[in-house]
Amino acid sequence: MKTHLSVVVLAAGLGKRMRSDLPKVLHPVAGRPLLAHVLDTARTLKPERLCVIYGHGGEAVPKTIGGADITWVKQEPQLGTGHAVLQALPHLDPEGITLVLYGDVPMTARDTLESLLGKAGPQRLALLTVDLPNPHGYGRIVRHKAGTVTAIVEEKDASAAQRKIGEVNTGIMAVPTRYLKDWLHRLENRNAQGEYYLTDVVAMAVKAKVEVATVQPAHDWETLGVNSKAQLAELERIYQRQQATRLLDAGVTLADPARLDVRGELTCGRDVFIDVGCVFEGRVNLGDAVRVGAHSVVKNALLGEGSEVLPFSLIEECETGRRCRVGPYARLRPGTRLADDVHIGNFVEVKNSQIGDKSKANHLSYVGDATVGRDVNIGAGTITC
Repeated sequence: MKTHLSVVVLAAGLGKRMRSDLPKVLHPVAGRPLLAHVLDTARTLKPERLCVIYGHGGEAVPKTIGGADITWVKQEPQLGTGHAVLQALPHLDPEGITLVLYGDVPMTARDTLESLLGKAGPQRLALLTVDLPNPHGYGRIVRHKAGTVTAIVEEKDASAAQRKIGEVNTGIMAVPTRYLKDWLHRLENRNAQGEYYLTDVVAMAVKAKVEVATVQPAHDWETLGVNSKAQLAELERIYQRQQATRLLDAGVTLADPARLDVRGELTCGRDVFIDVGCVFEGRVNLGDAVRVGAHSVVKNALLGEGSEVLPFSLIEECETGRRCRVGPYARLRPGTRLADDVHIGNFVEVKNSQIGDKSKANHLSYVGDATVGRDVNIGAGTITC
């Protein structure tokens, strides 16, 4: 029998350490808001209900993210994670499982969440935990001698012995909704923060003899959240390293995997070479044997087989045929279509134009709103308008 899944994403935090007027969950990783990454992963689980709790930043969060499948619930005032999930209760399936995610933790893998949901059940709560060499600041997982989980203790409320525990709570959990409803209404805020902690439901589960299971991710970085610009930058590099690894595994040659930015979906054919400092935005497809020179930016474009982009070129909303040569310092603007064997040289700008086979504009020209036939040579200083 299928388990009805509800997903609640907590996205109401202020993020004081970000030192920004932008709500924390709208800060970008790989060119997209943190929250957008979380929602993308959540949707792959095919939940029946998808609820986002927002607060700080007001309507900027739902306005920016959108999504007809999302139920938006405002938490005001913000009284802790338990209070946040309480706001979502009217929108959850009472007989299913509720998965709690966080809008500033964007890299949790689908496989990890599927494993977590596999452990949860009508009589079982499942926690995502991780072992850290330096657990400072995290809630500790307290276990009985037999190994069963008995509670989660927050750092500020932990004893000296409990602070030595290396297994920590990530905050991500899957809970039987019928129990969650009862437990949330019984939360208390007698703690150092004066907040209603969602983690307190674990002790309630133990008391109610509901089994508490745990799952750990394949990589620690899957559980990393963002509370500062330094952490945001760290997460960006981790994300980009994963993209680089994916491309290398697919046979792409990267001059330096540490100097690559993929801010969207990049697909490549065989024998593709990408030099340092390149940025790919939106949907980009590089055909077989395409070469992209250093510090070029390619956005929503298709580059045909054997084409070469020389350094410091900007290509946006364009399509090239086979064996084209673009750059250096060239700009192809939206609506540009190059046929086969076209050369666009240094300091040439092309906008909304179709250029035929083997035609050339090698330097210092502007081709706008034009149709150029085959074998045409456009000389330096030429302007079409």
